[in-house]
Order: sequence, then C-alpha cells, then structure tokens
Amino acid sequence: MFVSAVSFWEIWLKESLGKLRLPADFEERIEAEYFENLPLTSAHTREVALLPWHHREPFDRMLVAQAKTEDMTLLTADDVVTRYGDFVRLAR
Repeated sequence: MFVSAVSFWEIWLKESLGKLRLPADFEERIEAEYFENLPLTSAHTREVALLPWHHREPFDRMLVAQAKTEDMTLLTADDVVTRYGDFVRLAR
C-alpha cells in the first residue's frame, strides 16, 4: 500500500491552518504502518493538465493523476473522484 507525498502535503497544510489536529507521534505512527512512499514526479504533474475537470480540488486531482500514471488503484471517500475511471474506487 502506498501513501502519496501529496496526501502528506495536504495533511500538514490542514494542520498548519488549524483544520486538523494530529497526534504528536503522527509521523512515527505512519512509519510503523509500513506504507510505501509515493513521491510526486513531473510526469504526475503533467497528467493533471490532461485530466477532465470532474473535480476542482487540486490535491484530489493530483492523487488521480498519480494513480493513473502509475497504473494504481486510488481509494477515495469522495463520490465525485470516482468519475475519473475504474482505477478509482469508493472506500468508506
């Protein structure tokens, strides 16, 4: 299972804005789960420009682009994101 650098970017941004409160040991907990890191690449950023505009949220669009470029399945809780194709699955 992979976790995107984009997800961490959004998490830390929301925490800095006071929209999310993380435990002090957040990073240690993530490391203990053995997620594999998915870095953001220029190919991922290019793919964002090629996506249809089903969704306007930039973090979600970048996650879609990463999944599509890497031939991965993206799990989301957002119904709208599933419009990008069968590689996006609703997980609730």
